[in-house]
Amino acid sequence: MLEDNNASFEVVEYLKETPSVDELKSIIKALGFSSAHDLMRTKEAAYKEQNVSELKGNEDALLKVMVENPSLIERPILVVGDNAAIGRPPENVLELI
Repeated sequence: MLEDNNASFEVVEYLKETPSVDELKSIIKALGFSSAHDLMRTKEAAYKEQNVSELKGNEDALLKVMVENPSLIERPILVVGDNAAIGRPPENVLELI
């Protein structure tokens, strides 16, 4: 969809290049989320295995578990400047390009 709209972009393979805590904080802010938990894939096996639901309210712990288990990070995410959108559904990113 990005290519179809002539948008330039860089793909970051988050499983190979896991975002740092600071990068995750920046993405969470750009998305307008109030918590790191909002950026998590709650249906992933790691979510249950790590008892992540018990970490709600502990931002440092949530960020740490996301760095240690990047499969928990919702994706895809498009970041443009100080704004971001999750590409589910894909049309969400059209507002940013």
